[in-house]
Amino acid sequence: MRRVAVTGIGVVSALGNTPAKLFENLMRGISGVRKITPDYSMQLSGRLAATVDFDPSAHFTKKQIKAIDRVSQFALVASSQAWADAGLVLDDEEKVQSGVSLGTGMGGARSLDEVCLDLYKNEASRVSPLSIIKIMANAPASHISIQYGLSGPCLTYSTACSSSSIAVGEAFRQIKAGYADIMIAGGTESLITHVSFKCWESLGVLALEDAEDPSSSCRPFSKDRTGFVLGEGAAVVVLEEMERAKKRGAKIYGELIGYGSTADAHHITGPTVSGQAHAMNQAIEEAKITLEQVDYINAHGTATVANDNVETQAIKTVFGDRALRIPVSSTKSMHGHLMGAAGAVELVVSLLAIKNKAVPPTANLRVPDPECDLDYVPNVGRAGVNVRTVMSNSFAFGGTNAVIVVREV
Repeated sequence: MRRVAVTGIGVVSALGNTPAKLFENLMRGISGVRKITPDYSMQLSGRLAATVDFDPSAHFTKKQIKAIDRVSQFALVASSQAWADAGLVLDDEEKVQSGVSLGTGMGGARSLDEVCLDLYKNEASRVSPLSIIKIMANAPASHISIQYGLSGPCLTYSTACSSSSIAVGEAFRQIKAGYADIMIAGGTESLITHVSFKCWESLGVLALEDAEDPSSSCRPFSKDRTGFVLGEGAAVVVLEEMERAKKRGAKIYGELIGYGSTADAHHITGPTVSGQAHAMNQAIEEAKITLEQVDYINAHGTATVANDNVETQAIKTVFGDRALRIPVSSTKSMHGHLMGAAGAVELVVSLLAIKNKAVPPTANLRVPDPECDLDYVPNVGRAGVNVRTVMSNSFAFGGTNAVIVVREV
């Protein structure tokens, strides 16, 4: 089987619209969580989100902005960074062997909101003919494919919070098995909408606002956690067959060596230790590494009671006594929960942890929880750590689990 290198990365996030800025802010413990102020916010019980500072006119023409939903705009900007970072110039034959694999939870949610508002509140007699192509979940991947003329696989995965990790894992398999030589992979999400907020609010999983410091409202693994904060953005990596990457002298961030994908087959919203542990074991087995070789785990860590407890137990199930000695952190405490894009952002963070030999913290971890007793790197990032191999966890509503393992080259 062929090996797979990561040769380019790109990101759009609440903590910065470049990978370097994202990682710098994470290491400083800066939060991208803030109060939102759209008209509908007064109808919400909570008004927190990790929103992106993003001016589409800096990247797109007026015509393009009208035709491309924010979710696709994010994806195109992140992929542009990653493509430039990888330094790829492909001929027509190489483009046939190159493709796209992207994850998103709900696609063009903002455009869907706008259409529903026009129809049901404003009683519009017709909607824009561009509506479908803005709303459809495969639009981001298709826009990227068109942008770079990539006529290999063009895939879209929607498995809630594990969407982008599944997308990266399946792209890894495309290259490993010889179906493609290069894949743009990752995820994008833009769910800061009225409907989205009301739906998540009704489930009771959104964090309560901290009265003294709203930016600290998301507290993974802390005893006083109350839920997650919605985030938005995109992250993209360029995956490339290793020998090809080496031959052209590409910069290599790391090697993707393991991928696990399982279903809890248990409950639509309730996670299981066994399902998560199975995915971690699959990834470790494919990576052909020992438990001692995992230097850092970027946790799913949503800051809900159920997820954090179950993930802690799953890590213990897989790693045994070793679990207590592995740094584990949830960066969702700062960049928010990007749903379908979460795993891709966290994969970029994992690769930068290897590059920078540093582990970002779990911010806002104030009160130790006896049920969550691992080394969560509380509040302060750690520099000078010999990070060589990282595991990134993504566990979703619906019970679809995905785990990715990357290592330095």
